[in-house]
Amino acid sequence: MDSRPILIAGGGPVGIVTALALAQRGIPVRLFEAAEAVNEAPRASTLHPATLEMLSAVGLLDDAVAQGLVARTFQFWDRPTRRVVAEFDHAILKDDTPYPFVVQCEQHKIAKMGLERLKAFPHVEVTFNASVNAIAPHDDRVNITVETASGSKTVSGSYLVGADGGRSTVRKALGIDFEGYTFPERFLVLTTPFDFAGEHGVAYRAYFSDPDEWANLFKVAGDDHKGRWRAVFPALPGQTDDEVLNPAATEARLQKFFPKSGTYDIFHRNIYNVHQRVAASFRKGRVFLAGDSAHVNNPIGGLGLNCGVHDATQLASLLSAVTLGERPEADLAQYDAVRRPMNIEYVQQQTIANKKRLEEKDPAKREANFEQLRRNAADPVAHRAFLMRTSLLESVRRKDSAA
Repeated sequence: MDSRPILIAGGGPVGIVTALALAQRGIPVRLFEAAEAVNEAPRASTLHPATLEMLSAVGLLDDAVAQGLVARTFQFWDRPTRRVVAEFDHAILKDDTPYPFVVQCEQHKIAKMGLERLKAFPHVEVTFNASVNAIAPHDDRVNITVETASGSKTVSGSYLVGADGGRSTVRKALGIDFEGYTFPERFLVLTTPFDFAGEHGVAYRAYFSDPDEWANLFKVAGDDHKGRWRAVFPALPGQTDDEVLNPAATEARLQKFFPKSGTYDIFHRNIYNVHQRVAASFRKGRVFLAGDSAHVNNPIGGLGLNCGVHDATQLASLLSAVTLGERPEADLAQYDAVRRPMNIEYVQQQTIANKKRLEEKDPAKREANFEQLRRNAADPVAHRAFLMRTSLLESVRRKDSAA
């Protein structure tokens, strides 16, 4: 066994799950995160059944359920009429997975619970305030330069995993193109404690089709477990941050969505650019990309974090097997050969289609979309097939059968 550690750049959930899966196989790991602590800003939170299976394998499922919310159903709405078009129930997958439900658990919680588990492994070292800013790959090792408060240092490892986000230093250092595009509109996220389920019957995950302003609405537990809802809207191209985020504008946005007496209590406002991009390769020699460093997508459907955890699980499995001498090093080629096409087929195509469905302007096409959703929901076979794909179980089962 190679005694040198596997190096990981990035201390988000993908880097941490990779580290945990490696640590549990006895592989030494050194993880470096540029920030001083886990980023607690509202980001991804949806964990699909396929991902719950993987979190169970590394011992994080019970914590995720305890700190999140179980969401068995999700809905599609016609926003102009405020009517539910179709509802899907993951219980129909009871014979396909031990976890026929979704868990809404914010990604910073996944990262923190993973960090806590890593403390039990003496062969793992996690360093915050440590940015990886240079990479020197060799035939038998990878050297990285890490910048810390006490200065720069060189660290050597057997392999490097770049899980350092959409602006990945690792990907840029390797000269790997990030192919795709950026949407002209930005996405606005508003967080409020208003109870959309109790007042309007909204499921914990709901998608609102509207030719003028689509929306997403989903509930998370919050750090206090009192529950809060995140509403997502498109911002018009060219609008300034203040035009979108000022209190009058955000109040008007929510009142137009679901009018109510009195003002909305808004805990958090955020606006961000949205991309659909995939790295031209997920591997170069002894260096690998995982999570947002390898692929980014719009959040409709909640697939980005899930795909990142799938990257982490497969990559850790391959790296540990090769490191322990159970598989030949040539098998590492499977990572790029499997994960990149899977992301394009199941994540990129699906999230693009999700957005197009919600923003469709043609009345006939909108009604055709609604009718298809109704038929899928009403037919048990189609219902199951729809959920197998949206939950990423289809992609995982396909990978397993091909392995």
